[in-house]
Amino acid sequence: MTVASIDEAFLAQVEPLRRELTAHCYRMTGSIHDAEDLVQETYLRAWRAFHGFEGRASVRTWMYQIATNTCLTALQGKERRPLPTGLGQASADPVATLEVRNEISWLEPLPDAMVWGGDPTDPATVVVSRESVRLAYIAALQHLTAQQRAVIILRDVLAWRANEVAEVLGVSVASVNSSLQRARAHLAKVDPPTRAEVATGDERSRRLVEEFAAAFERYDVGRVVELLTEDAVWEMPPFTGWYAGPADIAELISTQCPAQGPGDMRILPSSANGQPVLAVYMRDGDGVHRAFQLQQLTLSDGRVSHVTCYFDLALFEAFGLPSVLSA
Repeated sequence: MTVASIDEAFLAQVEPLRRELTAHCYRMTGSIHDAEDLVQETYLRAWRAFHGFEGRASVRTWMYQIATNTCLTALQGKERRPLPTGLGQASADPVATLEVRNEISWLEPLPDAMVWGGDPTDPATVVVSRESVRLAYIAALQHLTAQQRAVIILRDVLAWRANEVAEVLGVSVASVNSSLQRARAHLAKVDPPTRAEVATGDERSRRLVEEFAAAFERYDVGRVVELLTEDAVWEMPPFTGWYAGPADIAELISTQCPAQGPGDMRILPSSANGQPVLAVYMRDGDGVHRAFQLQQLTLSDGRVSHVTCYFDLALFEAFGLPSVLSA
């Protein structure tokens, strides 16, 4: 077989797996940028080894084996990626000086277009469930060791058998079962079952997101508060504080947001982790609206129950969003 024919055979079998492998590497790392790099490394390793692939497992299983071990190697010696709510501190004073920690590698959102951006009739676009990349679940995974993450993802998300996981990780079945038990117990503590999140694709949720965005564009803090649940949480890495309840969130927006009135903010809709995202553009002194933050919304009980704001402007490019809005 020639190199060209190997390339054709390789690409035909593995390219349809790119979206789900991206989701897999994201679950392992909590970073879309790391996930993209690790998928590329996975494909490189697989291409180099493809001539020796004997077909004892499916190509999909083989690629997941390579991707998992690629992630485990990359995660050696690295700290977990938290959100502010995962730092173990109490909610912050909304009028206090904001503390920023740029040295922390923060958890990142996963743009929906990277995993569900293809033809909706293509089975590859529905392999990744929204529950498996839900932001709260990804944040909870970050509390586990890298091996525990691999075990629970392979067992509970991908439904592999314990002996298959053991073979991939080079450990005993007993070790896999022990890791799975510890991982499930820890996840139950940091991501306990809560009220169901509202499906983001229905008409009710679309109206809620539209109203929330319109309230920000009008800089109508009162309306923003009306659209929050009573136990709403607001966090915004790289700032370490998080804020609980509509009153504190209103105080935070009123005192810390640089907007002064209607029209200072413009918003474009997007989505990540199966959740709505609002791309916020702030008007500068020259009148131009420039990328400011991404707001990822969790919807519950017909309102907004959690907002995670990302100030990493590099994420705008990852979402395919412009850095500046035209007039």
